[in-house]
Amino acid sequence: MTRLFFATLILLIPATTFAADMNAFLKSVKPDATKLGISDATFASATRGLTIDPQIERLTRRQPELVRPIGQYIERRVGSLARSGQGKMRGQRRTFERIEKTFGTDPYVVAAIWGMETGFGGNIGKSDVFRSLATLAAQKYRGDFFRSQFLDALLILETEGLPRSRFVGSWAGAMGQTQFIPSSYISYAVDFDGDKMRDVWRSVPDALASTANYLKEKGWIAGQPWGYAVRWPDGLAREAQTKSWSEWHKIGAKARSGARFPRGGEATSFFPAGAEGPAFLITLNYDVIRDYNSSDSYSLSVALTADRLRGGPAINLKWPSAETVNRDQRLAIQKALRARGHVLSNDAGRITRDVRAAIAIEQRRMGVLADGYPDVDLLRQLNR
Repeated sequence: MTRLFFATLILLIPATTFAADMNAFLKSVKPDATKLGISDATFASATRGLTIDPQIERLTRRQPELVRPIGQYIERRVGSLARSGQGKMRGQRRTFERIEKTFGTDPYVVAAIWGMETGFGGNIGKSDVFRSLATLAAQKYRGDFFRSQFLDALLILETEGLPRSRFVGSWAGAMGQTQFIPSSYISYAVDFDGDKMRDVWRSVPDALASTANYLKEKGWIAGQPWGYAVRWPDGLAREAQTKSWSEWHKIGAKARSGARFPRGGEATSFFPAGAEGPAFLITLNYDVIRDYNSSDSYSLSVALTADRLRGGPAINLKWPSAETVNRDQRLAIQKALRARGHVLSNDAGRITRDVRAAIAIEQRRMGVLADGYPDVDLLRQLNR
């Protein structure tokens, strides 16, 4: 289906159909809200006048980190965020110092997420959170995930003392200066400015500390880097391998920034654009960043921006110019991997580390370089 046809189709669907879908969803979700302790007044306040947002389905297919080549995505973000972010960090110097002391997470990574998500608070979104979540839930995008998020948003409105008008965010219902989904807000948001409210929209300290707490609770290892872009050792196959930092040093891997590898710990080789693209060594802290947004385009942009904010040099990486596989192709790759017995962590077309590991296993069986990279040729081979 072409984008033009899809846009035309959206316009041709009667408004009454949208309204009926929303009304049916709200009717179905009301009993669950009541069981959670959501009052009738809160439910009415959140849902009064809600209609389906007809633009959302189009937006689900146009997420830049999923459709744009990874190199292009990274190059468009890292330099500009590094330039503007240093001033933003100076303005919040004491907050970042407290964050590092309190949570043990890297303040430069927190700042990079802040920049990636909302341009350091400059664009927190204008969509009504309840409308966005209800639309996605009514359309059953990602199953029951957004239904659960809608209920969590109601719980926040019920318990946090925030006004209904505060609930604005992205088209997908992410909220505040670092774009927390409601379930993340409930689990990880903190009051860091001492006003007894967890206000991730207007309070920069609350938003940044909440993100730092999220990273800590997801397993951030204090004192460890996320990894490095590296010069790959001559003659070593460009395949996923895990070794200690001392072993990587011995076989000739070197950080492109000139940084020295840590004395302890280990790292895994990573080729986000395939064997022809840049090489990285990544740690478990990279996986923690990736947990915030399960896209390597996003995660590497955060990681490389953090390095620049820390004072590291700009690194010129040669990225392949080929287009990435689209969402339908990623879904087909996941389906084929499951058919071959692989257990995967998601079914939404996201190429997470376990998906790459499964790809590498199949590549070895095919007798080709096991770089873990999904491309059209891989899909063709899997479907034979």
